[in-house]
Amino acid sequence: MEHWSNGVWRIIARVALMLLSLNGATGAEVCHSPLVSSLLPSSFRSSSQLSSSHGPGFAKLNRREGAGGWSPLSSDRYQWLEVDLGGRTRITAVATQGRYGSSDWQTSYLLMFSDTGHNWRQYRQEGSIEAFLGNSNADSVVQHKLQHPVIARYVRLIPLDWNPNGRIGLRLETYGCPYNSDVVSFSGLSSLLYRLTPRPTQTSGESISLKFKALKNSGILLHAEGQNQHRLTLELEDGKLLLLLRKGRTLSPDNQHLVSLSSLLDDQHWHHVAVEHHNNHLNLTVDKSTVWVQIPARFSHWDHDQVSVGAEQGIGSQRAKRNFHGCLENLVYNGLNLVDLAEQKDQRVSVKGNVTFSCDEPVFVAMTFAGPQSFLWLPGGTDPSSVGLSVGLQFRTWNKAGLLLTFDLLKQSGAVWWYLSKARLHLQIHKPGRAPLELSTGSGLNDGQWHSVDLVSGRGHLTITVDGDESTAAHVSPSFPIIAGGQLFFGGCPSESSGQECMNPFKAFQGCMRLLTVDNQPVDLIKVQQRLMGNYSHLQIDMCDIIDRCSPSHCEHEGSCSQSWTTFHCNCSGSGYTGATCHSSIYEQSCEAYKLNGNTSGFYHIDVDGSGPVRPQLVYCDMTEHQTWTVIQHNNSDLTRVRASPGGNQYSAHFEYASDEDQLAAIIGQSEHCEQELTYHCRKSRILNSAEGSPVSWWVGGPGGGHVQTYWGGASAGSQRCGCSLQQNCVDPKHHCNCDADRNEWSSDSGLLTHKETLPVRSLVLGDVQRSGSESAYKVGPLRCYGDKNIWNAAFFDKETSYLHFPTFHGELSADISFLFKTTSSSGVFLENLGIKDFIRIELSSSTEVLFSFDVGNGPLGVSVKADFPLNDDRWHRVQAERNVKEASLRIDELPVATQEAPADGHIHLQLNSQLFIGGTASRQKGFRGCIRSLQLNGVTLDLEERANITPGVRPGCPGHCSTYGSLCQNQGQCVDGTRSFSCDCSGSPHSGAFCHREVSASFKPGTSVSFKDLNVWPSSSLRAENICLSFRTSQSPALLLYISSDHRESLALLLNKQDKLEVRYRLDSSREAEILRSKVKNLNNRQLHTVTINRLADAVSVQIDQNAREDFNLTSDVEFNGIKTLVLGRIHNSDDLDPELSRLASLGFTGCLSSVLFNSISPLKAALLHPNSSSVSITGSLVQYSCGSTSTNQNAAETTHHLSGQSGSVGTGQPLVNAIRSDSALIGGGIAVVIFVTLSALAVMARFLYRRKGSSQSQEGKTVKPEDGPELPFSSQTSSQNGPTENQKEYFI
Repeated sequence: MEHWSNGVWRIIARVALMLLSLNGATGAEVCHSPLVSSLLPSSFRSSSQLSSSHGPGFAKLNRREGAGGWSPLSSDRYQWLEVDLGGRTRITAVATQGRYGSSDWQTSYLLMFSDTGHNWRQYRQEGSIEAFLGNSNADSVVQHKLQHPVIARYVRLIPLDWNPNGRIGLRLETYGCPYNSDVVSFSGLSSLLYRLTPRPTQTSGESISLKFKALKNSGILLHAEGQNQHRLTLELEDGKLLLLLRKGRTLSPDNQHLVSLSSLLDDQHWHHVAVEHHNNHLNLTVDKSTVWVQIPARFSHWDHDQVSVGAEQGIGSQRAKRNFHGCLENLVYNGLNLVDLAEQKDQRVSVKGNVTFSCDEPVFVAMTFAGPQSFLWLPGGTDPSSVGLSVGLQFRTWNKAGLLLTFDLLKQSGAVWWYLSKARLHLQIHKPGRAPLELSTGSGLNDGQWHSVDLVSGRGHLTITVDGDESTAAHVSPSFPIIAGGQLFFGGCPSESSGQECMNPFKAFQGCMRLLTVDNQPVDLIKVQQRLMGNYSHLQIDMCDIIDRCSPSHCEHEGSCSQSWTTFHCNCSGSGYTGATCHSSIYEQSCEAYKLNGNTSGFYHIDVDGSGPVRPQLVYCDMTEHQTWTVIQHNNSDLTRVRASPGGNQYSAHFEYASDEDQLAAIIGQSEHCEQELTYHCRKSRILNSAEGSPVSWWVGGPGGGHVQTYWGGASAGSQRCGCSLQQNCVDPKHHCNCDADRNEWSSDSGLLTHKETLPVRSLVLGDVQRSGSESAYKVGPLRCYGDKNIWNAAFFDKETSYLHFPTFHGELSADISFLFKTTSSSGVFLENLGIKDFIRIELSSSTEVLFSFDVGNGPLGVSVKADFPLNDDRWHRVQAERNVKEASLRIDELPVATQEAPADGHIHLQLNSQLFIGGTASRQKGFRGCIRSLQLNGVTLDLEERANITPGVRPGCPGHCSTYGSLCQNQGQCVDGTRSFSCDCSGSPHSGAFCHREVSASFKPGTSVSFKDLNVWPSSSLRAENICLSFRTSQSPALLLYISSDHRESLALLLNKQDKLEVRYRLDSSREAEILRSKVKNLNNRQLHTVTINRLADAVSVQIDQNAREDFNLTSDVEFNGIKTLVLGRIHNSDDLDPELSRLASLGFTGCLSSVLFNSISPLKAALLHPNSSSVSITGSLVQYSCGSTSTNQNAAETTHHLSGQSGSVGTGQPLVNAIRSDSALIGGGIAVVIFVTLSALAVMARFLYRRKGSSQSQEGKTVKPEDGPELPFSSQTSSQNGPTENQKEYFI
């Protein structure tokens, strides 16, 4: 009879599908027919009924028969109403009413589905919301359309809440349409083999679709293979779906590609799988989750000619894999219904084992322990002659700890606890007067898989076993019998108020149990559910409601996910991201952002798009100039000599960058300017112009694979010229490149490529390298970019009613918002975006508080940060807000992060549909007055300036940065505001650098002298005060550190005396001897760095050395320093005006290091080192820039600026020199190599001899040191048209 009804149902379904296609309607439009109204009363069941007139058969929508609906005997959360739809049906909606003419209705309920009337599956909205909203009265209909249609035969509704002034009352309807399927069942020993004839041609596009219901957690679903040894396998492994692609017969990693998706697929519910393949793109879908994969080219062409289902069969089968045990339906392979072919006994199908075309499955009644109040109580053994106990069960959980079973020993002689701890199985027995008895076994039992455990006790023995593995079972021989008293408690204990004797010192169990046996007798959980045996609380019987919260994982950026029964945790270690879901980057987005934090040049990780998909990358940040450069190296930025390969007409070089393709594109796109040096040194080797007029050399640049470019460094894009043509200084005006003059002398073409659309340089092809006499070398420098277009993008809102609007913000599951603001107002909305009910808003709620509020369907929530300082102080403050499925967080500046945890199992999708308002709201109330800068949403910067240009009441840009960043200017440097940035004016500082942070110091020898005598700088009137600061390091004493003379025979000297102490000698009255101020600080010649600060105001002088106490002195002579003439550091050559002692010291000079010398606003040492050709500075002897604070002679090596290797238009006749030159010549092997080696050795000796003779005749004025054994080229990779780091143009040495 059942087979007949199934056949009729299938016919009806196919007719319905035919009618659907004839009418041209979509499934969504027609699959909404009432399914319950025509059913017989026997199709309804319930947990109980108040009376016969309140029975489940009266629970039809809008019907008034009986008592007008169903009401259970008692109103509690254990009641349910069930409907049998007669066959598997596609269900798209459900509607409810209360009981007619009564005060009985439910206000919320759970919805369950099943194919068999057992093993129920709970429907969750958005994957997490359990409860459906019910009714508010007895007559109105509340309908819910299911987000994803359900295919099931049975529907069960469980009321959760009801009218407090009535009881549960229900009428219902479900909507949908018939469902057609072709089903096949496999026993675990059976399979099908399909031979696809005629043999398919090799194709680059295939599709596979199927549904399965698994009774075991592992097994082969489908295996396909072809003649080209390409194999595809779909299989279950521990409840996860694996897609394995293999090429060849070996199982090496290079010959296979694995994709994994989903978990818990052994739950005996139907799961949908789809595989779509086109070329090297593959989509794998399991239920509602899809993974998009790019597969290697070797796996992209399939020619499968046979498919095995349920097992791996075929000539390539090498692995011992378990056959599939369960059911498949609607298996379609490239449009071919394979189940239908097997059912029709097609000759291309071979059957192995017992294969049936229906889904017969055993019934496993499980129960879910959902919370800490869950427990199951069963009566213990009643046989008084029993000498032992046996208990068995299966469980699955994510928790590492939880009580499985506890009971008192017979006659209350002790207690037994069987529990999980640290994911191992433990047993404890406590008996008065004895030491506790403990056993443990197993590991990793919180993996979500079903595990069987057994406890067996008898005369003198006790054993606990996990998964039937006797080899790991734990044994003990107790001296007393282990016999249960009257009660067995599973999962936990009742509350103390219940009066039942049960104690649980461990955590309650949260998970699923099934297949319980007590004394080898199975426990009928349906009887338990019907209260016919035992008792329970907070249990869900006949279902396992386990959820894998890590599949799909909400952990972003490759953060690893772990979980418990109620939540998940993301481990972000090593990912470069942080937060509850590893969403927010721990790195700044640009080098300029690091500079704003006060960092100096060095290597930094930057994350260009913040929380976006582009991963962090390590770059070099050059902060030595006003512009902050991002430097990205490639595999060959050295000067490289071209060596043509034998038989080849061209030379090519390819450049691999330290950053990935998406990282390069992001940096170039974000930067205001990018450049890359391209240099070619040539002798009889042309670049662009050949006799035929076509370019002989070119380079490839730009995003992706790049495009061929025929212009050279210094020229404009597409010009097919070199830089000398633009500068009109090519060596031959007839040609646009120096090298195209084709001269026999060395020449070069070099310059910067600055057209961002053509960067970076990917490869270089040189075509004129084979002619006799041709020689050349090239250099492609690193990619260098400056100007973060995002960080200074700002808008000023000058009215509370002004705002900017942008498209709707899409941050459904994860949203981060960051920006900077400054204002003088005490309140205002920064940002708002609305939906129908959902919203998101960030506002300044008071002068010291920022509020981040939102609603994703669970009601408004908010998180705020209150500062202990004013936020309306017209300084920049940073706001970082994030909302994800776990929590919301808010951070202001460097204050601690405030968080708000998301409701458990609540709505998680933020659904917005209005425009995004910046600086105001849709109602134009509570607008913001002030500046907003660098606004980013999920890593994407909103262009505030572009929108502000066309919006009244809003101005682009926002000056006034020094109030926030002025403290970055160190050592008396002054902050200077710019429109889009700021700079540090170091003119009044003895230091240099972007933040006036870099010491300017030099090594002095006895003959070194630095004199500063700019008469336009010294004040024309007399000095009544001066401030002197310098640092020194020396082992010399006595020693003169600094001397200042005047036209009036007055002077000031700073020196170390014979006692290694500091002396300050003032001679402000030419008619008197100098006054000597001696410091008490000793050992100043100890080769350590010492800092001296001297301040004088009239006759009061203070001296401080390092961190020692300040020493105060008073002058007794004149207090005016008149007619200052010269300041000298080091040796004084003209000592006529000095007293004999000082004259002797002046002749000795100073040996050591001087640093950061400052006299009032004058930096003489800085002027000498950075502007040695200035007319105000005179230098004699050796003056070498040196770091006094470090033993390194090159402290600033990490802060060297970019140098060009040559200058356009340079022509030379000497031999070029290349540092660390690279050569791409091939290796020569065998006996030829030996002959060439001997020949070259002889030539090398001769060349070295000639080179030395030539070098000895060259001028000694050159500053470039040439390596003795350097290759013979007329230029160096270190030469430059620049002279090294330069200071800001605002800097004057006065």
